Amino acid sequence: MSIGREDVLKVAKLAELDVAEADLPKLVEQMANIVGFVEQLREVPAGEQAPPFLAGPASVPLRADHPGSVPLARPPEEFAPEFTDGLFTVPKLGAMEAE
Repeated sequence: MSIGREDVLKVAKLAELDVAEADLPKLVEQMANIVGFVEQLREVPAGEQAPPFLAGPASVPLRADHPGSVPLARPPEEFAPEFTDGLFTVPKLGAMEAE
């Protein structure tokens, strides 16, 4: 499998990362090296004793590759010390000097 510029940009978009144009050639090379190493691992003879490795339980389907944020399990106002009008409220630095 060959890794190209578009593959790196797709992974960066899914991970919500901003990749500079100057960094793309190095990232393409690094990702190609990683994929090449994984392909080498497939050549290792395992026999019947070692079933193929599957990351995670087989019953969990993979999610579609759609960029976007993951919804929180609980809304921020449940675990924030103070939350007002959709924003985290923090004390001013001067207010903390007396403590």
